[in-house]
Amino acid sequence: MKPNLLSEKKVIITVAITGGIHGKWANPSLPITPEEQAQDALECYNAGASILHLHVRGPDGQNTADINVYNEVVKLIGEKCPIIRQIGNGIGARLETTTTITRYGRKAVKSKIVQPSLEERLNLLTIEPIPEMFTINAGSFEFRTPYGGGLFDNPMDFNRKFVKGCKKLGCGIEIEVYDLSHIANIMELVDKGILIPPLHFSLVLGIKGGAPATVKNLLSMIEQLPEGSTWQVVIVGKFHLRTTLIAMSMGGNVRTGLEDTIYYQKGVPVKSNAQLVERMVRLAQEIGREPATVDEAKEMLSLKK
Repeated sequence: MKPNLLSEKKVIITVAITGGIHGKWANPSLPITPEEQAQDALECYNAGASILHLHVRGPDGQNTADINVYNEVVKLIGEKCPIIRQIGNGIGARLETTTTITRYGRKAVKSKIVQPSLEERLNLLTIEPIPEMFTINAGSFEFRTPYGGGLFDNPMDFNRKFVKGCKKLGCGIEIEVYDLSHIANIMELVDKGILIPPLHFSLVLGIKGGAPATVKNLLSMIEQLPEGSTWQVVIVGKFHLRTTLIAMSMGGNVRTGLEDTIYYQKGVPVKSNAQLVERMVRLAQEIGREPATVDEAKEMLSLKK
């Protein structure tokens, strides 16, 4: 499909409030507890977000696959506001650090990330109450971070099972693609009748191991999407604001939040997720696009009302 520089369609603003690895040590505004996440959801909804992308944390502040925690957070958010609850299928890695003493008597600290199992990720389909959306990750690749790296395993057979489970529950699906080969994987699922268009894509750029955050890569991905798709861009780090604005100017939807950036501008920490949503609302309106309400986003994404 082609980008539309003159689009006046409503823009769906997704907010990823917590993220897959970093904690309050990166930014103290990051919501960790169920109560903090539910309050953040309300504030972001009031600011103009229609979708909340969710990872949950355990008592130690790290990502957890504990369904009881998911149940509590999803329930609390639903009680606070009607924002669309979207569960990140990757769950998020745990950060493990080890300290050793070198032969010279100095401390050496090493960190690594530990990914959840496919079984734990498939178990997300048992969350109650049932969320409105899940994500799938369209291909496997080496996911590298400042804290360590490893294989982010997303085999086709797993995605087939997860998509079928989502359809059985009646949940929407957001497809996260990290390079062009992942779009080809999705089209294979379409050809087999496992995924039914119209589809909703997240074009994730700037993750080491995936496609770099460049305008050329963004355009290449957009052009490979099937006609009738909806899409948003996901940019983590220093390119977040500029690339997100580019995508919004081309007719795309956007994602922001403390998962994607801990700085509001260079050297200035984000005060809250709502602050980031408010900026996206302001920028959308400056280019002639209004933020979609929850009901409008549901209609645009063919979700159950």
